[in-house]
Amino acid sequence: MSIAIIDYGMGNLRSVQKGLERVGFEAVVTRDPRSIEAAAGVVLPGVGAFGACMQNLSTYNLIDTVHRVVRSGKPFLGICLGMQLLFEESEEFGPVRGLGILPGKVVRFIDRPELKVPHMGWNAVHKRANPPHLEGVDDGAAVYFVHSYYVVPSDPSLTATTTVHGVEFTSSIYRGNVFASQFHPEKSQSVGLRLLENFGRVVTGRSDARAAGAASC
Repeated sequence: MSIAIIDYGMGNLRSVQKGLERVGFEAVVTRDPRSIEAAAGVVLPGVGAFGACMQNLSTYNLIDTVHRVVRSGKPFLGICLGMQLLFEESEEFGPVRGLGILPGKVVRFIDRPELKVPHMGWNAVHKRANPPHLEGVDDGAAVYFVHSYYVVPSDPSLTATTTVHGVEFTSSIYRGNVFASQFHPEKSQSVGLRLLENFGRVVTGRSDARAAGAASC
């Protein structure tokens, strides 16, 4: 069973693919709607401007595909901008309409002399929920961020972890079959590999990913 990484012309595609392969799971990069919907799990990565990403998803006829995947109950992972796109709108060069799968909006960090924007580098995540994707990830674990905007969910129960950068913001979300992180698992070394492994195990139902040859975290 393969995991589809959605290729809409933007995103850290190969690094995500290599991360999943390193922990023992087959991953394919594709923009073919049929291949995406046939996959056992789906990853929506993202690097760049919110509006440009939405335009590319539309250009490649992938907006409905993402909605169908989420509605199907298939395991779905959003990364960085791929998390932001799940919400209703972003104020980046906007407002710009998002996918509207989850309630809430995307806002920019407030510019202050003491606050570096973009938020770039390692920072701690603090658990507010315990989805299977965070199994084995310690509260306070350090992960890697690169972003100037963050999500503000309308429903606080969506928040899986928070992080502090000037303000406390939602750094990952979880609901049903959807998990998404503002940080980059593929750049977060052992913690990120553990998250990708956990996602792969959710997709396949495997409990023996490491025994099958996955890298130890």
